[in-house]
Amino acid sequence: MKFVLISPKNRTVYNFRGDLIKKIISCGYEVTVTGPNSENVEKIEALGAKFVEIPMNKNGVNPFADLKYQKALYELLKKEKPDVTLGYTSKPVIYGSIAAKKAGVPHVAAMVTGAGYAFTSQTAKAKLIRKIMSLLYRRAFKCADTVIFQNGDDRAQFVNSRLVDEKKCRLVSGSGVNTEKFAVAPYPERLTFFMLSRIMYSKGIREYLAACEKVKALYPSVRFMLLGACENIQDSLNSDDLRKYTDNGIIEHFGETDNVVEYYKQCSVFVLPSYSEGTPRTVLEAMSMGRAVIVTDAPGCRETVIDGKTGFLVPVKNSDAIADKMIEFIKAPELIEKMGAAGAEYCRERFDVNIVNEDMCKYLKIRS
Repeated sequence: MKFVLISPKNRTVYNFRGDLIKKIISCGYEVTVTGPNSENVEKIEALGAKFVEIPMNKNGVNPFADLKYQKALYELLKKEKPDVTLGYTSKPVIYGSIAAKKAGVPHVAAMVTGAGYAFTSQTAKAKLIRKIMSLLYRRAFKCADTVIFQNGDDRAQFVNSRLVDEKKCRLVSGSGVNTEKFAVAPYPERLTFFMLSRIMYSKGIREYLAACEKVKALYPSVRFMLLGACENIQDSLNSDDLRKYTDNGIIEHFGETDNVVEYYKQCSVFVLPSYSEGTPRTVLEAMSMGRAVIVTDAPGCRETVIDGKTGFLVPVKNSDAIADKMIEFIKAPELIEKMGAAGAEYCRERFDVNIVNEDMCKYLKIRS
């Protein structure tokens, strides 16, 4: 029995799908992973999977390059003859599903890990991309047997937009979190707020920076951290704008790393002001480690938090609301430990990776 995972980025394979891959291998499947380049291949192979490089520009809009990607996937799937395929994020979902159907794969699955820039932004460019992607998604989902969503809001949006037949839809609690790896850890001595994300507008980076600036002026001893890469793509904050905050000592910025546990250990409260997510893995990791959280009342985000018990929900695009909740934690630091403990318990009850992967295998028709 064979399973092929069609991935947009090698890092996401071992960071977000590693436990799922090991689970599928334990069921007796030979697993092949496709990725766009040769970065960190050894970490994917260490999971027990075979890796095949199939170049793909995740953010490009060249239709000829995308069709070349689809053709390469088709040729691989025709050769491998897998029993099941799973693509996640837009291009692997779209071109992977079409290629798998053409190649005669018995069970074609797609996973929507978030609506993304095209469905959340209101710029003219985003609206144009949304029209094109809607056409492509509609075709791809006709090729898929199962479409897995990570939150009910995205599922409702795609169903109501007639992009997918509701009968094909399944719902899981995100990618799950390895609660043993992300174990509860002691808090730092210095009260610290932390955001881990790509440095993008749709992730709420402007709101986080504005809130940090406001609170830092009132409480200079409080620490603010940011971890993530500045990418030269649409919707991304540029490094010069970010440097204004680091040079002024408002935040400390760290680049991408595979050792995020050490950064969660340094924080007291985790913040994610995103406009929309699938189910944000970073929030689950922070909660698993006993951190209180501040997140937006947005699709995907709101599912992770019990407002007032495990953290706070704030309105989207509202830096003042974020700052107010930060100040509430500063004035009542006992809330951090109380909410952190409740969040860790909630995370283990609902978002543990073993629970999520049982559902994933059921929907993928993986037989042990």
